[in-house]
Amino acid sequence: MIVLGIETSCDETSLAIYRSAQQNKKPSILASVVSSQINIHSPFGGVVPEIASRNHIIKLEPLLKELLDKTKLSLKEIDLIGVTNRPGLIGALFTGLAFAKALGYALKKPVIGINHLLGHTLSAELIYEELYPPYFSLIISGGHTHLFFVDNCYNFSLIAKTVDDALGEAFDKVSKMLNLGYPGGPHIEKLASNGNSTSIPMPIAMENSQNLSFSGLKTYIKLLVNKNCYKPEDIAASFQFTVAKTLFKKIIINRKKHNIKKLIISGGVAANNYIKNYLREQLENIELYIPPPRLCTDNAEMIAYAAFKLFGKRNFIGLAESAYDKLPSMFY
Repeated sequence: MIVLGIETSCDETSLAIYRSAQQNKKPSILASVVSSQINIHSPFGGVVPEIASRNHIIKLEPLLKELLDKTKLSLKEIDLIGVTNRPGLIGALFTGLAFAKALGYALKKPVIGINHLLGHTLSAELIYEELYPPYFSLIISGGHTHLFFVDNCYNFSLIAKTVDDALGEAFDKVSKMLNLGYPGGPHIEKLASNGNSTSIPMPIAMENSQNLSFSGLKTYIKLLVNKNCYKPEDIAASFQFTVAKTLFKKIIINRKKHNIKKLIISGGVAANNYIKNYLREQLENIELYIPPPRLCTDNAEMIAYAAFKLFGKRNFIGLAESAYDKLPSMFY
């Protein structure tokens, strides 16, 4: 099968084509294209939804042409279309969904709506050929910090979640406090490399709970910044260390309750090298699967692959299907 993936849940416009296994050829991503809006949103310190939506509209058609040129494919050769339809910025989701439905209608091809979190989880399968469910999935991104159990049929069961802010959002806000820029993750990691990670003790919220919380940590750092008596690099390093330690503790708590043996860690924050190395060093008796940075951030490769995996369920969407900014209740 030739599967087109479309991702517009936030500020990345991305399209990709996945080809399933055939004869002597392994399954692969034939090509992927991405248009980033980082430079557009940086002056605002975060994503402006209306601006993001309008830029998706501008970029979708030329990116599709670029993708077809790269793969030497025609539109008629596409067998299936997968598009992110939840969760995310509602206007941004609408643009990708409308584009996918129009293509599906014109080409008489089936369209599958993909949950963004499912995409992040399955991105690991694109890299690790030996990886099959059941497994656990920890998604740490700008909008989500959730731990799920994923069964053989790719049904998700929520195990733990943040009760307030997502981890990626906390990185962005701390970066803004330190006047580093947007997105916060890379800026904090770079600054932290010159700091002392144990110089400033920081609290772990809800330390004995299976759930997570980062709102209090942000407030604590704001107080430190206002005191103006700590080096920014030490604040960044200590924050990063506290985040890694928090994730480790929560994984351990949930491992005891749910017997976690295989764990995928994905989402934008999973691209942070310090956090990845810390968890790999600290976690024992758990097989860790962490996609490379290009698959941790929002991308259409994971959406195309997820559509292929869900094709057997025949859960196609029609022209009346909408987008949803929140997760369905089954995910909570």
